[in-house]
Amino acid sequence: MGEHRHALNSRPVNTGRALVASVFNIDYPEYTHLKRNLAMPPTTTMTVRVSGALSEFVATNVGETGAYENVSEYIRDLIRRDKERVEQQTFQRLQAELAQAFAAPDATYIPLAAAEVIARNRARPAE
Repeated sequence: MGEHRHALNSRPVNTGRALVASVFNIDYPEYTHLKRNLAMPPTTTMTVRVSGALSEFVATNVGETGAYENVSEYIRDLIRRDKERVEQQTFQRLQAELAQAFAAPDATYIPLAAAEVIARNRARPAE
């Protein structure tokens, strides 16, 4: 796989009183190929404002003493882990629903045509 590059700009925000937050701008040019397929912009820029204890926590996790080389790497890992968590929760809900369905007695099953299932699902309000 090719080398992935991103631009990271970090600058302190000064409100005239004290340093309040660090602002991180993250560009992901490695996603430019998606523009053709998904009509996405060539890069995604995110500005994250982190202040106080959260800013200090990020700083301890990035750089020479941290587990991550840079803030961009840290943020991508957090997003990736959160995505995996949501996917796992969704899968567990599906497993629970299937377990309940398979545990039901055969007498409770009602034969349905595919068109009936589609019509029933379209009639349900979105969750």
